[in-house]
Amino acid sequence: MIGCRDIYDISVILGEESFPFPGDPPFSKEMVLSIQDGGSCDVSKLTMSAHSGTHIDAPSHFFAGGNTLTDYPAESFILPTRVVAIEDRQSIKPEDLLDIDIDPGNALLFKTDNSETGRCISGIFSERFVCMTPEAAAVCVEKKVGLVGLDYITIEKHGDDAFPIHRKLLGSGIFILEGINLKNVPPGRYTLVCLPLKIKGGEASPVRAVLLS
Repeated sequence: MIGCRDIYDISVILGEESFPFPGDPPFSKEMVLSIQDGGSCDVSKLTMSAHSGTHIDAPSHFFAGGNTLTDYPAESFILPTRVVAIEDRQSIKPEDLLDIDIDPGNALLFKTDNSETGRCISGIFSERFVCMTPEAAAVCVEKKVGLVGLDYITIEKHGDDAFPIHRKLLGSGIFILEGINLKNVPPGRYTLVCLPLKIKGGEASPVRAVLLS
């Protein structure tokens, strides 16, 4: 087809599997014009946060004057990628990353209990999920990872309003991909495609994320 053996869609379905981070506007789809009601075509209006469903964060999400999504060329969102399985059901720790072989600039996606249990596609936010520790984020910075992805709507521990993971990664120029579903993806090496909408000054955007092998 396009020179790859398998394609894994790791995106969640907006309006069915997705759920908002607490305080964010929820996704909604309203029909403005409907064929069923006698209209000439279907036209819908979408209301949502830029951080809805499967989405990518740029540095300007937490840093005034930081790079926005339109500061990057499209190829910045097509990356060699390593998917790593995490057994711990609470958090990703630095010891989980020390032996990972990854080239600088590549993406690192974490498959956790969030995917295995279906928590990431439940449609309901849970305060209990596998998150990342600040120490693990520091290892990602040391390894010069280009993007870090987690299978939940946020990478942070619930209730930590200092947002240390976002600040550590985005402050080092590392994209954050949140809200992915890796349940059917074996650990290994892939090519990640996660193109954001071309939103002027966008600090984040929903994406249709896929892995190619």
